[in-house]
Amino acid sequence: MTDEPGPAERALYLTAVRCGGRLRPEDLAPADRPTVAALVARGLLTPTATGYTAANPRALGDRLGAELRTRATRLLLNAERLPDALKPLTRAYEAVRRPDGPDRSDGQDGSEGPGGTGVSGDCAEPAAVDVVHLDTVSDIRQRVAELTSECKDELLAAQPGPRPLEGLRMTLAQDLSLLRRGCSMRTLYQPVTLADRSVLRQISLRTRQGAQVRVLTEPYERMLVFDRVVAVIPAAEGLTHAAFLTDPTTVSYLVAGFERDWARATPVDHHLTAPPPTTVRIGRLLARGLTQRAVATRLGLSERTVAAHISRLRELHDAETLFQLGWQMRGSRNV
Repeated sequence: MTDEPGPAERALYLTAVRCGGRLRPEDLAPADRPTVAALVARGLLTPTATGYTAANPRALGDRLGAELRTRATRLLLNAERLPDALKPLTRAYEAVRRPDGPDRSDGQDGSEGPGGTGVSGDCAEPAAVDVVHLDTVSDIRQRVAELTSECKDELLAAQPGPRPLEGLRMTLAQDLSLLRRGCSMRTLYQPVTLADRSVLRQISLRTRQGAQVRVLTEPYERMLVFDRVVAVIPAAEGLTHAAFLTDPTTVSYLVAGFERDWARATPVDHHLTAPPPTTVRIGRLLARGLTQRAVATRLGLSERTVAAHISRLRELHDAETLFQLGWQMRGSRNV
């Protein structure tokens, strides 16, 4: 059974409401029996001696809402535990994976590839390379995601021009995970980025977790640097070609350029204003799992007033649902 009543269930329930909240057996066709059974199972119809009585859907909504929140909380907690559960595998992977490029098993490293006899032992050491070129957006995103997950200390990012909102939303969970495990994250933007309020809210979600952001009005080149070991730069015009560099001298040169730009940039803090105290109090209660009605009762406010504050919080945290808002506000500095 789905969480919401289907069209047939809705139609029959509305028929009961129009009939004064009651359905008599003689008013039902044989084809209605499965629908009636479903409505009874949901608690929308209550059997009586003379037929069925319509129940208030609010009770169903509250019950299903609580069940869905519990289910969602369990899934989100499992998602947070997963990286720790995979740590032994991650450590084993990182212990043998070279940071300077993909493995080569095509015989170019002196072996004959899988099953060959050119190198003794179980595995051949891959040949070191200083640059890897990727030429599709999907490959670039996948490799950047891998590097973000593997990052241990620091991520430097120089992001000129407008920032795609969808891209920021797509990488939010991974960026927050990086920050929560203690890595630093410094990002340079240009003023044009701050013109989009939705993008600014995405930036705010990261700065609340410790990310540092500065704005530089001068031109600069796009770049990512992971742990000062791997640098990612454009390999051509546009975003469809990227070079992944691991030569220490080249990476150090790029880091030095970033540090010069960072020193000339200005902090973005004044663009990210804190919400009013009442909004903060409402946010704290939402983060504790209270419903809108419970928050209004606790603070002695009308539900309409609370709804207005929640609307501001949703906009600030870029949350689509009340549950998503409460979850995102866990651990926030403003709550």
